[in-house]
Amino acid sequence: MNLNKSMILLNFAHPLTTEQLRHIEALLGQPIDRVIEIPSQVDPQQPLAPQVVAMADAAGLTSQQWQTESILINLPSLNYSAALLLAELHGRCGYFPSCIRLRPVKDALPPRFEVAEVLNLQAVRDAARQRRG
Repeated sequence: MNLNKSMILLNFAHPLTTEQLRHIEALLGQPIDRVIEIPSQVDPQQPLAPQVVAMADAAGLTSQQWQTESILINLPSLNYSAALLLAELHGRCGYFPSCIRLRPVKDALPPRFEVAEVLNLQAVRDAARQRRG
């Protein structure tokens, strides 16, 4: 991620708390300038790919923004949606955007989630290329 640019968090999941956002900023070492909440509910009776394209479109970013802004993703919980969304965003950005991973807080009642880490998907992909042989 480019630390000189503003950070946009595209949230395709449950709303994030102020505490979670602060933790993400601490992990990144920079502020999140904008959070865009994007509903990710899908109709299981309809083809998924067009629904995921609509989710990405709902971010309201221009082609230039997709390619130049620092973008962080909170993926939808549905695995099929998440897989297609990553493919769609890679096509728009030209790389895999980083994602946040949440985990349950142990023994919390009611159940709560905390930020576990920021996943650098492009670094994982680049490392995997080295193992391809």
